[in-house]
Order: sequence, then structure tokens, then C-alpha cells
Amino acid sequence: MSYSNQKKGMFLAFIGVMFITPDSLLIRLANLSSWDLIFYRGIIPFFIVFFALLIIYRSKFISQLIENSWHGVAYAVIFAITNVFFVISINNTNVANTLIMIALAPMLSSVISFIFLKENTDKKTLVAIGITTLAVIYIFKDSFERGDVLGNFLGLICATGLAGGAVIIRSAKKINLVPSAMMGKLLVALIAFFFTENLILRGNDIAIVPIMCIACVTIPFVLITLAPRYITAPEVNLFFLLETILGPLWVWLVITEQPSTETIIGGFVIISTIAFHSILSLKKT
Repeated sequence: MSYSNQKKGMFLAFIGVMFITPDSLLIRLANLSSWDLIFYRGIIPFFIVFFALLIIYRSKFISQLIENSWHGVAYAVIFAITNVFFVISINNTNVANTLIMIALAPMLSSVISFIFLKENTDKKTLVAIGITTLAVIYIFKDSFERGDVLGNFLGLICATGLAGGAVIIRSAKKINLVPSAMMGKLLVALIAFFFTENLILRGNDIAIVPIMCIACVTIPFVLITLAPRYITAPEVNLFFLLETILGPLWVWLVITEQPSTETIIGGFVIISTIAFHSILSLKKT
């Protein structure tokens, strides 16, 4: 991997995740049902990227979609599932819990890369996976007592989806899967449409929803779809630790949503483990 590619991939992932960090707060501030919000988070980014790709590819737009082949179909489906479950998870548990589950994506990427791409998982990664798994079990123990198991479980599915999606992009790094991500957004909107209650935007939602859909959804998904073409899937997902730290911070500052003690302890263990693992990996590199 060339140094320029490494810098390019890290820059794309960093900027993409930084745009995502206020997303959880805006979801909390929006006065829409989960499915209404999911519909807008699918349809607005779809049209923005659709028209952008039409301008870029013009007559080659359809051939670009076809070129994505089975990689594109798999990525679109995983991308759609992750998008749907993320919003439902945020609305069914503490924001910190969802984002801590998503912090497991780098570890899960290593496992999935080993299974499908035959990229070896070293001893320190196996140790890190064991520690983070125990921390997740500890957080789930608290969720059983508080009755928000669904939100945590869907957060874990989101982490798996992020990891799987990044591995798919990595396995087809010569292909631009942004058109497939766009179709994933359309799938999100179609699924949500059947469950929507009231799509009329009122009050603060007139500003919150478009800002969220453009700044926190459209821009990040394009950048993060491109990043694994230049750096490995675990490296891309490591940047989601920024969201795990900053996301709950924005929520706490604005609406004072306090994470539970178990979430703070478990989250600290997960983030510390992954950060230490990352430092060792970089030194080895």
C-alpha cells in the first residue's frame, strides 16, 4: 500500500466520521417517529447522490451500477439494514450504548476479514476480541435490568453491518460502490415508507431533518464508502471510535442524557482495548 493511499484513506474516514458525530444528537432532537425519520434518511441522500452521479457518469450511469455486480447487491442490502437498525437502536436505548456497540466494528472487521479474505488474525487481536466481548456482555447485563435490550442488540447488528460492509468494499477495492450505497439508501426509504405515520415536517424538524440528512448522512456515507478502497476495513472502522466518544458528548451537552455506570465502565474498557490494539498494530506496521 502506498503512503499516499494510506493518507487518502485515513483522510476520507476521518472527515466522514467527524460529520457523523452530531448524528445521534439530531436523531434525539427530531420530533418524528423512527420510521418517518428513517424514510427521510433514505430518500434525501438517495436523490442527492443520484443526481450527483448522473452528472459525473452521464450515459455510463447504468453500466456503473451493473459493474458493481454481486458486491454491489450485498453492500446495498447490508448498508440498508445497518441504516435502519441504527435509528431504531438510538431510539430504544441510551445513545452511548448504541455507539459503544458500534465501537466493536474494528474487531468484527478483523474476524470477517479472516473468514472471507483470509487475512490472518494475530494473537493481540484475538485477546482484544475476548476483552471487548466480555465488556459487551457486561453492558448487556445492565440493559436486561433496565429493559433496553432491543436497542443494544440492534446496535450490535449495526456494528456487524459496518464491519461486513467495509470488508465487502475492501474485497472489491477496484470498484466504486457509491452507486450501490445509493441504491441501499433507496431500499431504506422503500422499507420505511410502509411503516411511516406522518411525513409532514413541522417546527424545528424543517431545519433538523435536512441538515441531518445532508451533513450527517449523505456526506459521510460517500466518504466512508470510498475509504476502504485505500486502507483496510479494520482501519476504517477504528475511526468510528471518534463517534463513540464525541456522539454521547454532544447529547450530554445539549439534552443532558447521562449514560449508566455500567455503560461508562464497559465503554471505557472497549475503547481502551481497541485504542491499545491500534497503537500496537501501527507500531508493527
